[in-house]
Amino acid sequence: MSTEKTEPLADLTAAGVSLWLDDLSRDRITSGNLAELIGSRHISGVTTNPSIFAAALSKGEAYDPQVAELAKQGSTLDDTIRTLTTDDVRNAADLFKEVFEATGGRDGRVSIEVEPGIARDSLKTSAQAQELYKIVDRPNLLVKIPATVEGLSSITETLKGGISVNVTLIFSLERYEAVIDAYIEGVKQAKDNGEDISKLHSVASFFVSRVDAEIDKRLDAIGTDEAKALKGKAAIANARLAYQLFETKFASDEWTALEAAGANKQRPLWASTGVKDPAYDDTRYVVELVAPDSVNTAPEKTIDAVADHGVVRGDTIHGTYEESAQVFADLQAVGVDLDDVFTVLENEGVDKFVVSWDELVATVRTSLEKASSGS
Repeated sequence: MSTEKTEPLADLTAAGVSLWLDDLSRDRITSGNLAELIGSRHISGVTTNPSIFAAALSKGEAYDPQVAELAKQGSTLDDTIRTLTTDDVRNAADLFKEVFEATGGRDGRVSIEVEPGIARDSLKTSAQAQELYKIVDRPNLLVKIPATVEGLSSITETLKGGISVNVTLIFSLERYEAVIDAYIEGVKQAKDNGEDISKLHSVASFFVSRVDAEIDKRLDAIGTDEAKALKGKAAIANARLAYQLFETKFASDEWTALEAAGANKQRPLWASTGVKDPAYDDTRYVVELVAPDSVNTAPEKTIDAVADHGVVRGDTIHGTYEESAQVFADLQAVGVDLDDVFTVLENEGVDKFVVSWDELVATVRTSLEKASSGS
């Protein structure tokens, strides 16, 4: 691997962006691929979700020996799924141990998500977050909690118990602000609870490409020249305004006092950064969202594209807030219902993960039945 091919990734790191891989599988761990990415591609964390696990378990035979052993032990379907997924996350967390220690817990993180079917149940989400934390039993775990209205109290409750959190499926600035408030409240309660808040970390996963996909579709339906001129502008503007909100919220007196007591800012994480529209440059959701204290979690295809031909120009967020706000004013002026856009995206996000989880369940059920029958 040539120096030239990794230089843009080094530039990202130098600009304050933590690059995490949005993928995990047993093959990545056992083949040494993940370790290689850590060493050569500046990868400093991993995120997973139900879709990633569904894809991993449906391909190849990497999980077959463990499924066979679990079947022999009489493991239930639910317990088998929990064991397979948490083992992968635990083993990945061990690979990131050095990164975790070198960055004081800031990076070297591996995320695992609560089941999507409970995304709108606060009590079940909080309980499962604690359960996953105990099973994985690694300090560099982030438990992923969807940013539904019901999930907000779960974020606070989980943090209160000293568990670090990745808040996922954030689309709107309004919900993002509520997520930050839930985080700050969780840190306050953790401090009151006697937890070491210097060890609490969190990221807020703000989805990017899906925003363009939904809004571009609506702009095409409107069909005017003014509407079409706005295509491809919404997602980056939305994320840049989210970063502005991040700066504002974490400059408050309330937060400053917590930070003085050892608290860590909840960093914004750009998720869904692979382009959905082939007409767009395949590095845009990485190189246009560069600023200190941010995380970008990307699929390997996008990481390879950035390494190969990405142009990292330093900070591409500061100085864009006025322009970004104008994009949203223009979108509303041509008739895009932004509140509806974000509601649709959240509902679709939860529903897609439920479908993926059902696929995961079906795959493991078939594997268990096959192992139990001895075929």
